[in-house]
Amino acid sequence: MHRNFVVSCFLLAIAPSVLASLDDVRLPPGFVIEEYADVPKARSLALGAKGTLFVSTRKARSVYAVVENNDGSTRTIEILDGMSTPNGIAFHDGDLYVAEIDRVYRYADIEDNLDEVPEGELLDIDLPSDSHHGWRYIGFGPDNKLYISIGAPCNVCDEYGYAQIIRVNPDGTGRETYASGIRNSVGFTWHPESGDLWFTDNGRDMMGDDIPPCELNRAERQGLHFGYPYCHGGDIADPKFGKGRQCENYTPPAQKLGPHVAPLGVKFYTGDMFPEEYRNQVFIAEHGSWNRSKKIGYRISLVRLEGNQGVSYEPFAFGWLQGQSVSGRPVDLIVKEDGSLLVSDDFAGKIYRISYVDDAN
Repeated sequence: MHRNFVVSCFLLAIAPSVLASLDDVRLPPGFVIEEYADVPKARSLALGAKGTLFVSTRKARSVYAVVENNDGSTRTIEILDGMSTPNGIAFHDGDLYVAEIDRVYRYADIEDNLDEVPEGELLDIDLPSDSHHGWRYIGFGPDNKLYISIGAPCNVCDEYGYAQIIRVNPDGTGRETYASGIRNSVGFTWHPESGDLWFTDNGRDMMGDDIPPCELNRAERQGLHFGYPYCHGGDIADPKFGKGRQCENYTPPAQKLGPHVAPLGVKFYTGDMFPEEYRNQVFIAEHGSWNRSKKIGYRISLVRLEGNQGVSYEPFAFGWLQGQSVSGRPVDLIVKEDGSLLVSDDFAGKIYRISYVDDAN
């Protein structure tokens, strides 16, 4: 069996000031960043009802739980190991859902069983087994359904059953396609007021350093097509698959992002800690480019909205890229109960916490 429990624990005191490894990271005035937990190759994040932070991995084959101790330190527990690319993770009604490439497991009453996780229930969901863009991102929407990304098994191709986000009932039944024309989404969320689905998408490669842009998209209803593989960034026809297609027939991005920045996790800020100007604005973890002649990304960006359209796209936390030297790669984000923003980094194996400190203090 590939399920194994409580292999290791790590203790980390939450530092009162920015750690030396974060000295290069820049934030707007009043914000601070600190190390919150050590989690090897940390990827997707999910918060339990009792405050447990669940952290997936992709290459490490493990799932972790981070628990805060009474003294403010954190304890990291490896609760699952030996899994096959368990990138997708979600918490719902007391249960933890973990997505491997071609299957989804449900672990009941997870926060009451961190020290001895019971065998997971395999949900009956038919998912592709392709490893190319095969790592899943999952999350529960306001409709109580589990959404699952299915990336294209290629750089650019037109394959049935891929490049979409599907949804199912919590028990895995009732599968349906929610949105299509999505090359590779590794992050989505829902607007806290409208309930609309918003997601990032990684643009295709091998069209040059500066095209196409990556995307932040909004799916306000089921059935929208976002262009891939025919059109990219809303208005760039694919040199092969775009022939005879009109890009205006597809849903354009709410905000074009940098080319090849690899946008992954995305969250609306819903806490009370940050200044009011950040409420319901969009934070995006940019994992960073891998094939540009000069690297870009490797930061947390902020998209400000007016209505449902991006009106600005700016860096919020940056400095993990110095010249062409990389010290960190943000992956996912989540708003903690106290309003701070947690960020995973699979390059450094860390969870960071970004907080706002009153200027008067």
